[in-house]
Amino acid sequence: MAYLKFNKDELVNLEYSLKREVLATNRAGGYMSSTIICCNTRKYHGLLIVPIEEFNNENHVLLSSLDETVIQHGQAFNLGIHKYPGNYEPRGHKYIVDFEYEPVYTLTYRVGGVVLKKEIVLVHNEDQVVIRYTLVDAHSETLLRLKPFLAYRNVNSLCKANMMANTKYELVENGIRSKLYNGFPYLHMQLSKGNEFVATPDWYKNIEYMEEENRGYDFREDLFVPGYFEVPIKKGESIIFSASTVPAATGRLKSKFQKLVDARAPRNSFVNCLKYSASQFVVKEGKDTEIIAGYPWFGAWGRDTFIALPGVTLSAAGDTRTCKDVLDTMSRQLCNGLFPNVGKGKNAAYNSVDAPMWYFKALQEYGEAIGDTALIWKNYGSRMKSILTAYRAGVNAYVQMHENGLIWADEPGKALTWMDAIVNGRPVTPRGGYQVEINALWYNAVCYTLKLAQEVGDTKFVNAWEQMPERIKDSFLKIFWNEEKEYLADYVSQEGQNIFVRPNQVIACSLEYSMLTDEMKRKILDVVKRELLTPRGLRTLSPKNPNYKGLYGGSQPERDEAYHQGTVWPWLTGPYIEANFRLYGTSFASKAKELLAGFEEDMTLYGVCSVSEVYDGNPPYAPNGCISQAWSVGEILRGLALIHKFEKGVSKGKKK
Repeated sequence: MAYLKFNKDELVNLEYSLKREVLATNRAGGYMSSTIICCNTRKYHGLLIVPIEEFNNENHVLLSSLDETVIQHGQAFNLGIHKYPGNYEPRGHKYIVDFEYEPVYTLTYRVGGVVLKKEIVLVHNEDQVVIRYTLVDAHSETLLRLKPFLAYRNVNSLCKANMMANTKYELVENGIRSKLYNGFPYLHMQLSKGNEFVATPDWYKNIEYMEEENRGYDFREDLFVPGYFEVPIKKGESIIFSASTVPAATGRLKSKFQKLVDARAPRNSFVNCLKYSASQFVVKEGKDTEIIAGYPWFGAWGRDTFIALPGVTLSAAGDTRTCKDVLDTMSRQLCNGLFPNVGKGKNAAYNSVDAPMWYFKALQEYGEAIGDTALIWKNYGSRMKSILTAYRAGVNAYVQMHENGLIWADEPGKALTWMDAIVNGRPVTPRGGYQVEINALWYNAVCYTLKLAQEVGDTKFVNAWEQMPERIKDSFLKIFWNEEKEYLADYVSQEGQNIFVRPNQVIACSLEYSMLTDEMKRKILDVVKRELLTPRGLRTLSPKNPNYKGLYGGSQPERDEAYHQGTVWPWLTGPYIEANFRLYGTSFASKAKELLAGFEEDMTLYGVCSVSEVYDGNPPYAPNGCISQAWSVGEILRGLALIHKFEKGVSKGKKK
């Protein structure tokens, strides 16, 4: 039996099946996504979604969906499904009898004596989706009709019927090509077999996306259908449908499809699902290699990149080459000590005070993987020094190193750390001042850079910085440690310590260079375990706090109000596990395994084969946000790697 599988009762139950989504990426920025029964419930869903250079490389939905109809004896059975006001039409999901995700996303339909298998593959490094239809069984002559639904719009908007759309089409080999608007590429829709295209241009209006309605957004869309393809299909025969921004060689579609199937990575276990999911975040375009923060709506984010990078490359596949490529890509974007948090080039926003600090952490992980600190210094030493120098001198008016050696970050109306939700122009979690994780990461960065400089003999840097760690440490302990509460303040402002129990202090316990004593770490981790730890990661705020929000949902303002006020983030599992291993050694291994094993239940719960962005803070800890998040997947993989590392160390007789 396949590892990722749903039975017929689950598939035909819309309350169940519409909550489970699939994703495939082309490793070049494009993707396809839908629910397991191919009924789109988000504006971000579609069969072919690609970045378009003419529109700032933002993702655009070209082919929203494709309805299949099986025709026998003049009777037509439509296998598609769309949500319209008050009803679903057609209701093709009732014919689905099987779902599989390995080796590729596969649905099997049964209509009377007809059994039709549909397999969907997104082509790597090409803007092309290919679908193989195989008539497994039939007792009479059978026709297959394919009806494409076109959107031609940005993933963040919706399409409405309009007079500006170019509803004409052009014939190409075994199909047609269509382009609704100028600036977009043509969409070539072709079959591997000769067919008849019947032009019936029409707008299908008021298709609804229930997840957008739940999130408080516009949720009704009009999609354009140029017509349909009709082709006879025999028992045992396979026909390939291709949708691509460039013409396909239709005679090669069958062999191309099979090669794609044969090359697919296995998804036959929890670990292999995580590894497969990790590979989908890596995007290569020209000389740049980036990490997409999450699907379906995030792009490449600086902070997320550095946190996710070790897990999605090193822990997932020992892929030091890709790790280096991402580090090099990001290094080229360094400006005055900062990395862009979102955007690129002229559209970049340099508004993340912690992204440069996570850069050092990623370099530490990469350096350990290649076992060559001299090479780290050669390739990245100058940038490491430039970041530290920029922070020491003051990055800007809002990010300064004070005389005590600590970093002060406070910009009115802005949220400069990872807790960055803003509602009505105000940060939901205002943390202006000294933030605990920023200064813990700062100390780690200074110590790590000094270590490398000493090893390679950079005496100038060593002389300028060797007194700094002790200054930072003394100030940090004095300012952040709360003797009465026996844990670290989350941040310290001009009003004093903010002693809300939040997970950021765990980061201070997890780093290679920490200012904390073991006793301090033990007390911190005890509090975190008692008030923040859940089976799906750490809450962002203790339930004992009056500001705690245990459910993540509703409109965008409502979601943002809960985002860092109790919502659980799986990525925090990584620092939590690392902190406990550093303190307790291999005695923590069984607890780490138990914590990470809980995520296996989620492989078929929300984003199939992946881990979501967030979970509710209250039981049963329902998943939410992006269906597949890079740092969620990456930190779980890194947690698994830490277990292996510590257990391997014990097996070799190393002292822990």
